[in-house]
Amino acid sequence: MLTLKKISPKELHERMQGEEKVLLLDVRVEEKYNEYHIEDSQVLCLNIPKTVIFNLEERDELAQITKEQPIVVTCTTGNSATKCADILDGLGYQVEVLEGGLTAWNEYRK
Repeated sequence: MLTLKKISPKELHERMQGEEKVLLLDVRVEEKYNEYHIEDSQVLCLNIPKTVIFNLEERDELAQITKEQPIVVTCTTGNSATKCADILDGLGYQVEVLEGGLTAWNEYRK
């Protein structure tokens, strides 16, 4: 198993200051996502619950995402995101995990 790339809240924030849009995949359940998620003009945030990702088969693809674009996967603490990123990485997606998840993000943004 390859070591997944991680991105710190600080690095994510810096990337959001750049020209390119950041694709963020939030794998929490919809209710939690609707309560709060990272919003920014430079962020395209998608909510695909982890249960969907856990059930992906080898040949499956996510319609909303191309394999060319880097994806930052996040959840509440980073655990589910890591599992999901692992699966997506295996399917050929370019993934990074937001270190510490939204908990760390909110700490950093205080």
